Amino acid sequence: MPRVIAVSGGKGGTGKSFVATNLATYLASLGKSVVLADVDVEAPNDHILLGVKELMNEEPIKTFLPIIDYSKCTACGACVKACDTGALIGARGRPPIVMPRLCSGCMACYYVCPFKAISPDGRRVIGYTYHTPVRKGEASLDLVTGVLREGEEHTPPAVIAARDRAERVASGKDVLIIDTGAGTGNSVSVAVRGAELLIAVTEPTPLGVHDLSAILELAEAMGLRAWVVVNRWGIGAGEGLDELIREAGVERVVRVPYSRGAVEAYVAGEPVILRHRDDPAARALLELGEEVASSMGWS
Repeated sequence: MPRVIAVSGGKGGTGKSFVATNLATYLASLGKSVVLADVDVEAPNDHILLGVKELMNEEPIKTFLPIIDYSKCTACGACVKACDTGALIGARGRPPIVMPRLCSGCMACYYVCPFKAISPDGRRVIGYTYHTPVRKGEASLDLVTGVLREGEEHTPPAVIAARDRAERVASGKDVLIIDTGAGTGNSVSVAVRGAELLIAVTEPTPLGVHDLSAILELAEAMGLRAWVVVNRWGIGAGEGLDELIREAGVERVVRVPYSRGAVEAYVAGEPVILRHRDDPAARALLELGEEVASSMGWS
């Protein structure tokens, strides 16, 4: 079984993918077999930061969709009452109508129908997963990407599918790094489940501090060990940040300074630890990689 590391952080735009791609590249440079899973299915961008031009090995993500046999339906309304997303609409005495985009695929309607008028075999495609081999310098890794189709309402099924595929790819490998979406909702909690370490990425701004508090609360609730990376260190005062980290009992904090080299690496689609190894941001990320490797017993 691979070691599982999650990279998250409540606020969007703090640099989760920046940290995840550099960490994955560093561990791969140590000779570890690494799988990086981008499960930010609404806006995956790890491939961009790694300079990948085309994602490979596409597989559709399929979820349950109620297919109603109206010859069996009595318009009893049981399925409409059971559906908590509004995907089944039915006036009294009228057979229900299915709204596919609102369906979460939970199958509650199938199980409550007393007349077996709903088929368990209905499916629809809500997105895709990809498996793309990546080589950066001397480092090789596997990138698994989840993509939700535009307009879809429910992200957790796509996140689960992307993580499931990443776990299959990671079978027999050393480490699985999971790059999550923003927030602390269901799509994040299912992404980080079972992680040995959660790296919470934030920034020294009021919003960064506020949302770091939320992700640290989630980590505590799920029993996950948490470290903190403060990205773009120096752009703000980070009022209350140190106090929050101290009160949460975070055991490790890495501060990644804002730097021109990091921006250039972003634009070039190269991990900064490879492009500008002596850059202050690169040195901080190398420190993070060394600490992670040490905590895993790899150095």
